[in-house]
Amino acid sequence: MMRTLLLLTLLLPAVSRMSASAADYSVVVRRSTRENPEWQKVVDVLVERYQADVIMYVDDVRDALPRLQDSHPRRTCFVTPHAEATREFVAQVHQLTRQYDDDPYPDTRWGILTGYDAANALAIAQEVKPLVIRKVAGGTELALECCEQGQWYDELVQFKHVLKEHGEVAEELRGPADTTEALAETLNTYQADLFVTSGHATERDWQIGFRYRNGSFRCRDGKLFGLDTAKQEYPIESPSPKVYMAVGNCLMGHIDTQDAMALAWLNSAGVRQMIGYTVLTWYGYAGWGCLDYFVEQPGRYTFVEAFQANQLALIHRLQSAELSDGDRRGLEYDRDVLAFYGDPGWDARMAPGQQRFDLELTQAENVYTVTIKPLQGKESFATVNNNGSQRGGRPFVTFLPERLQDTQLISGVEWKPVIADDFVLIPRPKMCDPELTYQIRFRATPIAVKN
Repeated sequence: MMRTLLLLTLLLPAVSRMSASAADYSVVVRRSTRENPEWQKVVDVLVERYQADVIMYVDDVRDALPRLQDSHPRRTCFVTPHAEATREFVAQVHQLTRQYDDDPYPDTRWGILTGYDAANALAIAQEVKPLVIRKVAGGTELALECCEQGQWYDELVQFKHVLKEHGEVAEELRGPADTTEALAETLNTYQADLFVTSGHATERDWQIGFRYRNGSFRCRDGKLFGLDTAKQEYPIESPSPKVYMAVGNCLMGHIDTQDAMALAWLNSAGVRQMIGYTVLTWYGYAGWGCLDYFVEQPGRYTFVEAFQANQLALIHRLQSAELSDGDRRGLEYDRDVLAFYGDPGWDARMAPGQQRFDLELTQAENVYTVTIKPLQGKESFATVNNNGSQRGGRPFVTFLPERLQDTQLISGVEWKPVIADDFVLIPRPKMCDPELTYQIRFRATPIAVKN
């Protein structure tokens, strides 16, 4: 049937390849990987938990496309050893997951499940308990007003440490000149559920200070450790499950050898899901924007949903006829280079917190209503935090509870919505009128899910 997009004021039909039913979860794996007994265990765990179908390819992951177009899974997990989780593989997955149908948007919530070795990948796959993020830590400024508790050390201003205790307001403190040990302790002792970094990095290190001399995080034999300016090492032993957002680092998501930092985060720091650039980063939309959806709309999205929402926002912005040449180059540069590692079915989200607006989806029979209610007056749609690059202005995104077809817009064309089979995107107005009702209504038919 037809996947329908509402772009601007026009109803644009797309010739869809999707069958009359859709799968919920698919595992995509190279045949030789599945035939390896150790990696077979990883696949088996996912199949049992999600009743997933398995799609195999021989050499090129893009050969899985016809079956993915047929099943159109809501979640797609690409299981692969680290040697095959290359920069090129990440780009191919980005491109592949936009081709399940004929519109330009990502068509599934996806993740690349890899690890330092098969045992590490299996541990990630076996993580069952959802994660509610209550403690946040980082080496760059964070919107702590959106967090239950947290702390960050400034990469730009030496000695600056900001701490928020549970139930309190964040306060600025004086931190150490070298924050290596302190940041290691946010993982080891403080046991942050979410760790966020920016600044200079390579596949072998994270350079903690951006504008001043500081230490670094490094890895050896699949284990992370801190190394301060006095060459003192601080082992990082933090097995508690967590999420890692390398929002502004160059190359932190690039797995070039088994000595890559990404693998050490996954192997020795309890990281179950992470994002990181596979290239040098300069524009920043793909990485920094994940904070806009995940941290700054606390509890609204899982981590993989926040990642996908920001990819939807990126593609949507690329459709604009008003883009400058520089912005177009930046968005195209960022489009296929941010890796998401982990099981896309694992539920990790921020503890519910301060929201600037309500975003509600309701359903009555086959009529769906999306309502946006400002909560902070004229500032409701303003940028929460400006730290980083390309912050703010992200469209409103809500994910539908089931795939839909035969969509017809009833009201709200003035908000220029994009209504796809599994999400609704509404461009964020530049100004907020708290007296207005921001609402769209549409009629659609659910698509059955394959068993």
